[in-house]
Amino acid sequence: MGIFVRWSLLGLLVLSTACAGPRLPAPPRVSASPVAVEGFEFRRDTFAVPNEIRARHPEGADVYANYCFVLARALRQFFQFARFDPAAPRLDHDGYVERVRAVVARAPWEPALPRQARVVIPGYASLREFSAAEEAAVKAGLGGRFWSLVHWTNWRVVLPVTGRHQREVARRVVAELDGGRLVQLLVTNWPVPELNHTVVAFGYRPGPEGLALSVWEAVRDAVASARRRAGLRADGPLPLDAPATPERIWRACHAPG
Repeated sequence: MGIFVRWSLLGLLVLSTACAGPRLPAPPRVSASPVAVEGFEFRRDTFAVPNEIRARHPEGADVYANYCFVLARALRQFFQFARFDPAAPRLDHDGYVERVRAVVARAPWEPALPRQARVVIPGYASLREFSAAEEAAVKAGLGGRFWSLVHWTNWRVVLPVTGRHQREVARRVVAELDGGRLVQLLVTNWPVPELNHTVVAFGYRPGPEGLALSVWEAVRDAVASARRRAGLRADGPLPLDAPATPERIWRACHAPG
């Protein structure tokens, strides 16, 4: 399931406001009752493979850049169709490539498989550990990004986005997360040619300012975008430490420098 959403709704509530100056605003108030997809653990179930941005590495011929759609889709597929067995003997490069291809051959909108029917990734305990140690095999198994770049759903960004549309997006996202399903979102600020990105939502938290989503593979680019809009430095290391709590994200968007 892919859903189109503007940054102003995307849970990193910091992005709907930008102001410059040395005095930091108070962080947003959020509910103390977050909801997350059962069984999903961020540090275990996400890729260690970085998705770079081509514009930041113009001279790099072998940069793994602009693969956010491929990685987001694959993250959902691994969560639904794969399991890890650290006690099993490890495979060679080609063996792991075939296992990755078997995982991503299934459509991400299909129901999750029962444990015994899943593709087994031997020798590793998690997707994070596997993708860190077998980066070349993972990239080869995931394949190219051409079809993700020209997919017809991407063209939704050229149509008007209304408040009613965004409210419906929020309702659908919450329903999917409540049902235990990860949600892939297309995020853009079109027609400004600055951001066209996909993320995976795995949790949410309702609050007085709106719906806050917990998403994979978005925070640093989002912070950089907010800082640019505020007239602050957005190149180089960002003032954001892990874990990226709402308060730290908020302050990173407004910190001077």
